[in-house]
Amino acid sequence: MEDGENDENFASKLKNFTSANPNASFTGPLAFLNSYEYVMTESFLTGIGASTEFQSGVKFWNRYGRTLYNASVGQVAFNASDLGAKPVLRTTSQSRIENSQISWALGFFGPSFELMPDPSLSSFVNGSLYDVVIIPEGGTENNTLASYDSCFNDNDPEIGYLGDYDLYPYIANYLPAATARMQQYAPKGFTFNTNDTYAMQSICAYETNYLGTSDFCSLFTEDEWKGFENTLDIEYYFDYSFGNPTGRAQGIGYLQELLARLEEQYIMSSNSSVNSTLDDNAADFPLGRPFYVDFSHDDIIVSVLTAMSLDYFREAPSLTQYPPDPERHFILSSMTPFGGRLITEVIGCADADPKPVHNQRTQYYPTQYGYDPSNASNKFVRMRLNNGILPIETIRGGACSHRTDGLCKLESFLASQTNAYAQSNYDYACFANYTLLDPFNGYDYDGTINESTPGISHA
Repeated sequence: MEDGENDENFASKLKNFTSANPNASFTGPLAFLNSYEYVMTESFLTGIGASTEFQSGVKFWNRYGRTLYNASVGQVAFNASDLGAKPVLRTTSQSRIENSQISWALGFFGPSFELMPDPSLSSFVNGSLYDVVIIPEGGTENNTLASYDSCFNDNDPEIGYLGDYDLYPYIANYLPAATARMQQYAPKGFTFNTNDTYAMQSICAYETNYLGTSDFCSLFTEDEWKGFENTLDIEYYFDYSFGNPTGRAQGIGYLQELLARLEEQYIMSSNSSVNSTLDDNAADFPLGRPFYVDFSHDDIIVSVLTAMSLDYFREAPSLTQYPPDPERHFILSSMTPFGGRLITEVIGCADADPKPVHNQRTQYYPTQYGYDPSNASNKFVRMRLNNGILPIETIRGGACSHRTDGLCKLESFLASQTNAYAQSNYDYACFANYTLLDPFNGYDYDGTINESTPGISHA
């Protein structure tokens, strides 16, 4: 279900009714609908979204930049004097994604809070701080940050929308009571259906992140909000993760880029969504940098975790249970909230088997806890999803299973991904002419497909 389209359909239904029936009135908690106006459009970054990205840039400087660039006392942001080579930020060409990159950069590079105020933000606009690679989105070109463009079967009206179709019976399962409750306050001639009620929940979420508040939010019970949360789990698991035959294929290109950066290798030819004309050179795909930042979509994060075989998240959402299990692992609102971030850290240690540290601590300077860059030859990978450390010990195969603190030896992490491309079966998943015989049964494809996968037919 396209949430924006469903929201707009409800808003149009409401406007058409109130225009045609000026003397009819909603009552009680729905009285605001008598004068309500739907004020949102689609695909733009909101001011709240921009501030979220700005704060993300500030936090990235504080957590990583201060250490990577050995910040001086009182240094609150990146300084041009820190430059070896300029950082390169990558983004798609979609408006809200590119504006996310701009807002993040304002936070990280700090031109609006320099010691000497600079209203013109000259160091920011003159291109002296960083470079940007803008990868086209919206056609059929290769783009790991919008990989659905070049994976044609993801645009198939059935294959690409399994989760959307799985939503309908779940909505009908958890929203009848809410729909009946709304109907009590509706004027004669206006009939709520469960899609309308679902739109009201969705509008609450979007208005909160656009206006900062919404009159729709207080209309629902806590359990109904838990049901709404599960609808998004269903949609994304079966559209972009293990529940879709293209789930791995949509994430494998970015995973290949991550591995290339870890191994400091260019990608000279492509067998996935990688654009090798960009990834084969230092200008567009530099290597050996202190950090990399890419701006993409929430579904790409989900697909990358799927391509990695991070089995902690291989837990299909229930299509019937209401309220859903609060202990389930695949919860989209925790995985990719507005402004979600997937961060891969490379950590150097003197000890080949460092003692786990489970308590949080603030690092005020790089060497505070014994770190010595000249004696840190043992490299480990750790991944953070938003602020949580991912359990990469659950990567299938056990290469990273030896620790429980989120650290995995770099060579072990690389080994854990040796078969990732083969598991994606990219060409077949994205381009083969196959049909799912029972597409809406909640089947877990393990994010891939081949000729022997049950429940498919071949042209």
